[in-house]
Amino acid sequence: MNPDKRLTAMADDVMRCGQLAAALEACGWPKPGNAHRTSNLPGARFEHFVASSIAFGPALRDAFLSGARAGLGEINPGRMRVGALILNAVRDMRAWQKGGNTHLGTILIFVPLAAAAGYLSGLGKPITVEGLRRAFKSVARSTRPVDAVNVYMAIREAEPRGLGRVSGCNAPDVTLERAHVEILEKGLNLFDVMSAARKWDLVAREISSSLKVASEIGYPTFKRVYLETGDVNVATVHTYLEILSLHPDTHVARCYGARFAEDVREAVKKGMEKAVLVSRWAEVVLGAGGLLTREGRKLLFKMDLRLRREGLHPGAAADLTASSLYLALLTGLRP
Repeated sequence: MNPDKRLTAMADDVMRCGQLAAALEACGWPKPGNAHRTSNLPGARFEHFVASSIAFGPALRDAFLSGARAGLGEINPGRMRVGALILNAVRDMRAWQKGGNTHLGTILIFVPLAAAAGYLSGLGKPITVEGLRRAFKSVARSTRPVDAVNVYMAIREAEPRGLGRVSGCNAPDVTLERAHVEILEKGLNLFDVMSAARKWDLVAREISSSLKVASEIGYPTFKRVYLETGDVNVATVHTYLEILSLHPDTHVARCYGARFAEDVREAVKKGMEKAVLVSRWAEVVLGAGGLLTREGRKLLFKMDLRLRREGLHPGAAADLTASSLYLALLTGLRP
């Protein structure tokens, strides 16, 4: 096959893998506290999540092709336009459904991951989890200040819950219009701003650690449970619970703590006790067998109901679950 046609076909597959990963995560039932096929979130229905899972696909395709060009040596790695593609994905997410921000964290991870897959393909290397982690690190570190500016624009346009103010750290305050000036003056790239935010944001930590949770916890859990059960839904929910049990959700902490503090770091500190409690619930559900046992299912539905009543939505765990599925699909798994 002509190399250009081969890469174009691979770009289509990488796009489909991302769309499918996001859609399967959205369908996972029941993911306690989050949208799934029988429950909605305030202002965002299940179908909004499915719609935006499809809508941001073209940005993944473009990211793969841009990464492939860098791998082939046609462009400098810093010219992959990762930030602009994240902004495009967020705009497509908002344009194709009326539920607002459904996938910001997922997009922040998926776009550079698609570029990493393209970079590997351009180099003629196989797409493996280990290879994707190395390439993801290269992609994130090779971004430029303009990428960070575009990502800040994407975050503001997505309008995530509990965003909060931040001051006195290496990352400019994303809520301020002049943040782009500080980014450009300091020469900060995407890796820099995510590294600065990793202490209070699980998605930022995942980006700055080159997919540590998804590759070391989420992907192995999904693959193991799927091979044992043949059930994508069970594997998805158990992956979500495993991640949640081991990593207190910063989205829960931030949104809960925002009731008491405007500064995002202080809000996360004040809400972390609640996030840890949610993690313990997930641990108990898994310990009882999760979806595989009657007792586990009973506890799971009870957990889902309680989180909804308290307005606690572990969005970061959902984003990392989707990223785990994306790794599985990119490396050949098909449901």
